[in-house]
Amino acid sequence: MRTIVSDRLRLRPWQDEDAAFLLDLESRWEVVRFLGSQPTIMHDRESALASIARRRAIDDPVHGIWAITTAADGRLIGNFLLKPIPLSAGEPAGTPTEVEVGWHLHPDSWGHGYATEAASAALTDAFSRGLTRVIAVTHPDNRASQAVCRRLGMAYLGRTTKYYDMPNELFESEAVKPQLV
Repeated sequence: MRTIVSDRLRLRPWQDEDAAFLLDLESRWEVVRFLGSQPTIMHDRESALASIARRRAIDDPVHGIWAITTAADGRLIGNFLLKPIPLSAGEPAGTPTEVEVGWHLHPDSWGHGYATEAASAALTDAFSRGLTRVIAVTHPDNRASQAVCRRLGMAYLGRTTKYYDMPNELFESEAVKPQLV
């Protein structure tokens, strides 16, 4: 999996050495409370290592799940994903798979613009690799992630139950198409 770089950040593959940070990150209710229809906290190092292995198993030229670090000193600050989004039960199969963008950061890193910067760099990279559309879904109460979507210029499409078997606020971003002269 590639590394994506911005001015202040690096999105890099997760490593086993990151297990203590991932456990700290995902054992915090304030971090995971908006993740999925039944959020759960991580309880032990073995769970962190298994999660890292699943994140590294994504072998795709565009999709991935990355550790977010600061470029200056390599300090871990969060998680970033760009991957196919699971449909809710009962949604018709056979429709083109949509790709979601998402993030969750350590509380010590909230309020610094890191989520917006990481997403902007990842979307630029993904669109340069041929992806034409990306969506983001947020829990209806997750105002912070909704604000990130807006700062990214993502269009708000309304509430949906199409993904993750729960109501979500839906946003989308499309690659800029070149103008014909």
